[in-house]
Order: sequence, then structure tokens, then C-alpha cells
Amino acid sequence: MSHLMCRIMRARALSSLLSANPRTTRAFADAAAKDPAAAAALGAVSSEANASGEKAAEAQTPVLEEPAGGKRSFGWLKFGAFAALTGATGAVGYYSYAYSLDELEHMTKDFRKKAYFSAQDYSSSSSPEKADFSAQDNSSSSFLEKAKAFLKSGAWSIAVKPIEFYLDTRAKIEDEVRGFTEPLSEKLLPDLHPQEQHVFTLVLDLQETLIYSDWRRERGWRTFKRPGLEAFLERLAKFYEIVVYSDQLPMFVDPVIDRLDQKGCIRYRLSRPATKYIDGKHFRDLSKLNRDPSRIIYISGHALESCLQPENAVPIKPWKMDDNLDTELLDLLPFLEYVALHRPADIRAVLQSYQGHDIPKEFLERSKEHQRRMQGQKKPGLLGKW
Repeated sequence: MSHLMCRIMRARALSSLLSANPRTTRAFADAAAKDPAAAAALGAVSSEANASGEKAAEAQTPVLEEPAGGKRSFGWLKFGAFAALTGATGAVGYYSYAYSLDELEHMTKDFRKKAYFSAQDYSSSSSPEKADFSAQDNSSSSFLEKAKAFLKSGAWSIAVKPIEFYLDTRAKIEDEVRGFTEPLSEKLLPDLHPQEQHVFTLVLDLQETLIYSDWRRERGWRTFKRPGLEAFLERLAKFYEIVVYSDQLPMFVDPVIDRLDQKGCIRYRLSRPATKYIDGKHFRDLSKLNRDPSRIIYISGHALESCLQPENAVPIKPWKMDDNLDTELLDLLPFLEYVALHRPADIRAVLQSYQGHDIPKEFLERSKEHQRRMQGQKKPGLLGKW
């Protein structure tokens, strides 16, 4: 190493000598003309010395490397942020599944109230109207108390803001969802006229109860009326408030009823927006009809599967255009007329007495039995115990 440094120093000295003294440069040029071999050897030594000097300078130049600790710290920061986000998402999912919005508002009520009062306390203590310019307020203890109140208020606000944001967001989402799953109004029908308070409400399903809609490739959609439908509506319109309650869309229900009921026997029509959506199915909710539930009768080919109040349901055989001699609707007329004329206190108790029986046949049997025993005997009415 020392030999190399000596050669470098000699080469640099020679180079500086040649560049500083023109006479030496001319002498070196004359000597090189006389002895080319010596000049070449001297030039090679100078070049080698310069190259060695450059390598030595590169070796002595420090290389700046990024410390490994910075990368590790950044990695831990990313991991911490990811873990916090995952935990928050899991907590939100759990509380959304396990608790209703009202329960969560009740659970966090005290916490949010405490945060609100902490912020109020700080605002009142720092308001200029209540400021006291005495020497005591200018003391360090007063400043520390205000700083402490400020930090406490900020900490409470930071803690409560995510909770309020979650509650507000969930309330908005549930309102939007409720618009698709709940009936469009708490009162689907207008108030009953005071002179008709005694009238029963007869709710009729549409598909496979009054009509049957069928689609075939060669002819498209066709709608067929159930046998006896016109006579059924005309007779019962004298005694009942008739309502059609369907789970079909209004664009289907309205034109069908317009053609079906040209005499105006049906007072009201309700379609899918008036149903309650549960687990992928639309149910009729009779509690939203704005009528006394003890005076509502629901008739459907799928009564027990499509209504949330099965105690008001009268199931009949579904009609799929497979029997042109079907008499299900006409067979119900004697029972329904008897109910309308005798006005039982609660139709649900009457229907309970017929549970498990075919209502038209059972009513006929009870009528015959009643006629045989009506002389001098006090028996329950044809509708059972009212």
C-alpha cells in the first residue's frame, strides 16, 4: 500500500511539474522524440498512478445506507393500522348483528351524555362573558385547569364522534331498507265512515284466489277469472267492505281489477308496496289496514303462508285453471252472509272454532244440527262460542 502511495505521489508531482514549468514540458517533449520507449514507460506509469488514485478515492468515499430501523418502524406502523381497521370492522359487524339500533342508543346514552356535558363545562369555563380578570385567574393554576379541561373535552369528543357517526349512518341505512321491507304506510286504508263501524272488512288475495295468470310462448300472458267470481263479489259487496290485497306489482294489479270489477264492488286495492318483506317473501300485514282486527276476514288460496295474522285467515283451495266447475267461492257465501248479519264480537274466535275443518261443509252441518235442536233448547250459535 505504501509503495502504491509513493508511485501516486511521484506521478502527481511529475504532472504538476510539467504543467507548471513550460521549459520542463519542452524538455520532456525533446527527450521523448529522442527516446520514444522511455517516454512511453513514463506515460504508462503516470496513467497507472492516476487510475490507482481514483480507485483509492472511491474506496475512501463513505457509502450512505438507509438504516434498517426505519423500515421496521414503518412496517410496524402499517401492521398496527391494519390491525386497528380490522378490529373496528369486526366490532361494527358484531354490534350491528347482535343489537338493534334502539339497544345501542340506550347502551351508549350515558357515555354520550357525559361527553356532551364535558364539552359544555369547557365552553362555559372558557367563555369571555364569565371570564374573571382577577389575579387568581391569571395564575398558573388557573391556566393548568383550563388546559386540563380542554384536553379532557377533546378526548371525550374524539371518543364519542365515531359512535355518533355509526348511529347516524345506521339509522339512515335502516330507514332506506325499511322503505323496501315495510308497508308504505302505517295506515293502508282511510278511516272507516262512522256509520259503517259495524261493517266487516273482507280481504281477498288475487292470484290463485280470484284469478289465475298463465304465460305460454305461443300466446304470452293470459288472465282467467275463477268460476263464480262475479256473483261472489256482487253478493258480498252488500255486506262487506271488500279489499283486494296482492303481492303483485301495481302495474299488474290495477289493470286486472279494472277489467275484473267493472261494477265497483271492490272498494280498495293494495299491491306489493303495501306488503311486508321477510326472508325473500312478501306477506300481507292486516295490522296496517287501519281496521279493527276482530272484524277482518282474509281469504286466500295460500292464506296461512301469505299472512302475518293467520287467526284472521280463511284458507280455500288454490285455483290454477284446472277445474272449470270450481265452486269454492260460491260455497263460502252462506257462511260469510251469516257472519255479516249476526256480527260476532270477534271473528277470530269464530274462525278458531272452525280450525281443521272445511268451513263450508262444517257450517252446513252446524246449520242442520241447529235446526234440529232450536226448539226449546239454548245452544251455541252456528258460529260457535262468540
